[in-house]
Amino acid sequence: MLEGFREAAARGFSHALQIDADGQHDVADLPKFVSAAQETPAALICGQAIYDASVPKSRKFGRYITHFWVWVETASLDIADSMCGYRLYPLAPVSAIIAREDIGRRMDFDTEMAVHMHWHGVSVVNVPTKVIYPPGNVSNFAMLADNVRISLMHTRLVIQAPFRLLWKLIAYR
Repeated sequence: MLEGFREAAARGFSHALQIDADGQHDVADLPKFVSAAQETPAALICGQAIYDASVPKSRKFGRYITHFWVWVETASLDIADSMCGYRLYPLAPVSAIIAREDIGRRMDFDTEMAVHMHWHGVSVVNVPTKVIYPPGNVSNFAMLADNVRISLMHTRLVIQAPFRLLWKLIAYR
């Protein structure tokens, strides 16, 4: 994603679309994302998962743990679903953030990028989108390694949060 952002910005694009390649997201929802970006071009357009019965309960529960920590880290409920891999990013703030910050590169990427964007004063628009778990779907989630990585990410973000939020109050008034 980070290289894709850099390349898209270098080619003069204003936005970059992220959609996970595992078949979980409904591409028919793309017009909703584009419309939201046209209405608020400087905002991060985040998918907000609407699950059907195929979602494993453990995955759904685990996501709410991360959502809770994101709400603590941002001192807000602005980011409704920090783990959804269906997003439309405004490249100007993304470029500034990835030039200064070390953003996770695996399952911690989506959450960490959303938190940093929020800290940098980027508004968030949540777009409900259907998410399914297709039969035979292979996950790239490495249970132990990615849970450790996500836990370490939240530890870093929680420690930084008071300072980042104070800076946000001062810089983005």
